[in-house]
Amino acid sequence: MALTFRGAVEQDVERIVEMLADDLLGKERERYAQPLPASYLEAFQAIDADPNNELIVAVDGTGRIIGVQQVTFTPHLTHQGSWRATIEGVRTDSTVRGQGIGGQLIRYAIGRAKERGCRLIQLTTDKQRPDALRFYEGLGFTATHEGMKMKLEATEL
Repeated sequence: MALTFRGAVEQDVERIVEMLADDLLGKERERYAQPLPASYLEAFQAIDADPNNELIVAVDGTGRIIGVQQVTFTPHLTHQGSWRATIEGVRTDSTVRGQGIGGQLIRYAIGRAKERGCRLIQLTTDKQRPDALRFYEGLGFTATHEGMKMKLEATEL
């Protein structure tokens, strides 16, 4: 399927949240509602204002957003003071999963990382998503580290 990739705009946020909420884990942690919680627009504005963050949407031939990912570029003292890219929040519309859209999204992110001079690209995938792990391995990623997270108490949204 031929796709166009572009930076997300504020009008895309509702569609992005819809995709984030439309999976096993997302439906438990996202709040896709009308009106959309203000926290999503605030997060979008912070991402959009940061030159080291890109919220990228994949658009099909009809103009419909069918994929999204966030790529964050970070300078590090490790690896001889190089930059790395982190891919997060990768989702494709549930009606087109399995059609190669995710692979195109990730290859686009890899291209952006190369353009930005990154020497490393990283991502995490939830252990409850074994298919995602195989997907990323098929694209050349290797599970070289054990990742850890700590949830912090959120303020009332």
